[in-house]
Amino acid sequence: MTLPADSHVHSEWSWDAPGGSMAESCRRAVDLGLPAIAFTEHVDHTVWRVATELLAPEDHLTRMSEDGLLRPPAFDVEGYLAAVEECRDRFPELRVLSGLELGEPHRHAPQVGDVLRRGDFDRVLGSVHSLPSGSEYAEPPGLFPRLGAAEVLRRYLAEVVDLASSDGHFEVLAHIDYPLRSWPSHAAPFDPHDFEHDFRETLRAVASSGRALEVSTRVPLHRLLLRWWREEGGQAVSFGSDAHDPASVARGFRAVVHLAESEGFRPGPHPHELWGR
Repeated sequence: MTLPADSHVHSEWSWDAPGGSMAESCRRAVDLGLPAIAFTEHVDHTVWRVATELLAPEDHLTRMSEDGLLRPPAFDVEGYLAAVEECRDRFPELRVLSGLELGEPHRHAPQVGDVLRRGDFDRVLGSVHSLPSGSEYAEPPGLFPRLGAAEVLRRYLAEVVDLASSDGHFEVLAHIDYPLRSWPSHAAPFDPHDFEHDFRETLRAVASSGRALEVSTRVPLHRLLLRWWREEGGQAVSFGSDAHDPASVARGFRAVVHLAESEGFRPGPHPHELWGR
């Protein structure tokens, strides 16, 4: 089986990837036979309250937070692009794509615009990691105890609709199921049927915007979500491991390739391109 490009990888240029390495991730991609890898580094501007009570003291989020608030550092555009060029020279057999993962770009249009003007980026993802919590923002783990799992997921999907409805300059929606990564063990098991209306509304908004949906393998995308994506008009998908270390590049890709094919998606004309219908 020919694997697709991994279009969602983080390296040492992402503030939350202490184990990341662009060069070693490229080496791993070559060993796996990937045609391409996209380093979609974090560009975040939202300040959010970290649920430090749920994390170990040595966790990087705990260490980076101050008074319980995490303020993401600025992204080094020039240093990152130089590293991409170096890897292109070192690994000529691999197509190395530059990229960004824009966190909540609909909230930070001026700052995001400034980053985008400073370089050329091959693959740009848009994502939501945090939700309003009173006068602050918080990620799902910090909201589950107060709101409950179902309400957090519904609020998350509503925020993704706002993101998709914006004119943010991204081509792929990342991890539509992000809250499932920290789904509380005491909550009812996740069943997509319980949220079908919310997911379909969100998928319809993303499809109407002309963007692609990421088939993430961090938590394998549920088959029904991909089916609903096609039924709601989705035309393209990308594949992303959301790797934050070299060993996680392209994890679970063989299974999701079969899944995408079974739902009618096929490779593009070139191996590094999105899959379409």
